[in-house]
Amino acid sequence: MISWEEPEVAYETNDNFPLREKTFEIIGICMEVHRILGKGLLEVVYKDALEHELNLRKIKFEREKKYEIEYKGFILPHFFVADFVINGIVVEVKAQNGISADQYGQIINYITLSGSKVGLLINFGEASLKFKRFVV
Repeated sequence: MISWEEPEVAYETNDNFPLREKTFEIIGICMEVHRILGKGLLEVVYKDALEHELNLRKIKFEREKKYEIEYKGFILPHFFVADFVINGIVVEVKAQNGISADQYGQIINYITLSGSKVGLLINFGEASLKFKRFVV
């Protein structure tokens, strides 16, 4: 459920955050994908490669996981789709030059709606992989 209050969020400042080892593993996998593919491809290509890499490593995940939004006991006709949910971590994939504050808000909402505590925003669109961890 969406709360109109701003949730407390930690941005990579706490070394003792939930699911720490799993987030490091996911980031490492994304680094492998970026090392091989580099920058400049479409977002969907990185998602396909990430899916393949997760399958190779036999890591359970859901791709394009749909989350419905409830409003006053009613399921709204529109929903959101998380790029990946890997071991309870919401992973949003981008392939662009830079990340905006709007995208921070997007992943925070995704984490909150999914009931997760942790999310990763991964950007393959730069010379080196960029990422941010979020804890709600």
